[in-house]
Amino acid sequence: MKRRAFIAGLGGAAAWTVVARAQPQPGIPVIGVLSGTSVSPPFAAFRKGLAEIGFTENQNVAIVHRWAEGRYEELPVLAAELVKQQVAVIVATGGVQGALAAKAATTSIPIVFANGSDPLSFGLVASLNRPGGNMTGVSFFTATLEGKRLGILHELVPAAAPIAFQVNPGNPNADAQLKDVQVAAQTLGRHIVVFEARSERDFDPAFSKMSQQRAGGLLVGSDPFFFISRRRIVELAAQHALPAVYEWREFVDAGGLASYGTNLAEAYRLAGVYAGKILKGEKPAELPVVQSTKFEFLINLKTAKSLGLDVPPGLSARADEVIE
Repeated sequence: MKRRAFIAGLGGAAAWTVVARAQPQPGIPVIGVLSGTSVSPPFAAFRKGLAEIGFTENQNVAIVHRWAEGRYEELPVLAAELVKQQVAVIVATGGVQGALAAKAATTSIPIVFANGSDPLSFGLVASLNRPGGNMTGVSFFTATLEGKRLGILHELVPAAAPIAFQVNPGNPNADAQLKDVQVAAQTLGRHIVVFEARSERDFDPAFSKMSQQRAGGLLVGSDPFFFISRRRIVELAAQHALPAVYEWREFVDAGGLASYGTNLAEAYRLAGVYAGKILKGEKPAELPVVQSTKFEFLINLKTAKSLGLDVPPGLSARADEVIE
């Protein structure tokens, strides 16, 4: 069902809420959020960052959202909608795809990105210290941490069974992720089997094939679509008794075994700070790209027990948080 048709079919108060958010009060600046996923729990941290600069939603700033829900091909159209609405700032989150769509849509509206990709590799900015143009933001480099996550999985399941690597081929980082994993696997002496998933219908057959090939563990690649599908992925990993390592703590909160990545809430807060600074007149060209370096490693011992795993004491000692 098309997004507009769905909204029109809501009726009553629900429809009014959607329309009201799309028509902010006149006279206050509007931030347009463009994302490959729907608003995640850490988005509250974005509002916190705005508040640090003196902006409160529905008081002196409005926020409108355009979400692709994993359908990255829709991002250019959604970016064009925000440009047509003449928002004061575009905040592109949920993967580099949103930032690329925003960059293609406007050279005049300031853009703040927050994603795990290298902004130089994708041409988002001229340099990290002096971005130039109309873009700046927060980079947390999660797409380059696949090798680190594979190392954690290797410690959890040191046997010689192959490791399944789930990747979204529609993600611009897919090739880099795979290369990172393959290099790490060669160092560790592990065999990697790649399973692709670009939509929900791919999950069940992919996990069935993992079981058929007797995978000893699962590494889930960094991808916004996987993030919004985390409950289903964690559920399937449990169903197939696959020890899995993920990028975000939200996977572990949903029952996943372990995660290693940037603190997403902190990255969103920093994006909110930058959006607020731009609303106060600072130019994105002169705001250095923030490299978020606050990482966190979580282990769910309850899940480990259900999988029959003995977590090495040294690994538990290195964890920032252990869920029992």
